[in-house]
Amino acid sequence: MLIRPATTSDVPAIAAMIRELAQYEHLEHEAVATEADIALALFSDDHHVSCHLVEVDEHVVGFALWFLNYSTFHGASGLYLEDLYLKEEYRGRGLGSALMQELAKLCVERGYTRFQWWVLDWNEPSIAFYRSIGAIPMDEWTVYRMSGRALEAFANRENSDRERGEEPKKGFEGETNA
Repeated sequence: MLIRPATTSDVPAIAAMIRELAQYEHLEHEAVATEADIALALFSDDHHVSCHLVEVDEHVVGFALWFLNYSTFHGASGLYLEDLYLKEEYRGRGLGSALMQELAKLCVERGYTRFQWWVLDWNEPSIAFYRSIGAIPMDEWTVYRMSGRALEAFANRENSDRERGEEPKKGFEGETNA
């Protein structure tokens, strides 16, 4: 097993695994990133996204895609894990734990005070795995997201409802904010 940072030649493998992850999460319709999008995000001069891969017998079998966030309370950066994925046939071999430990080491070495991520409520295998490595759920927090039409509408609103003394408008019917 080898854990290493991704290189530009890994982009096709990363893109394929992102599609596999989307299928596993029943979100194939939302996985629209192209190889060009992924390459730009990971390797442009001003990239803000990083990726570590796990290899077995010189084959890429998993990835962890991450970026930095910031805690105003700690006054320090943290590592946000956007996606962790291992090909199904390689799960249960300690590879995910090794990949997570590599990122935890990065946090400690670089002074990042937090290592966090989201997990789908129904993903019991992942929840059990995260608990097994010492992670705790942040049950007191609710995640919010604005994207798609809702994001565009809000960005383009001339005056906010609150500035006019009105109650905020409800979201768009059927908007997933994915």
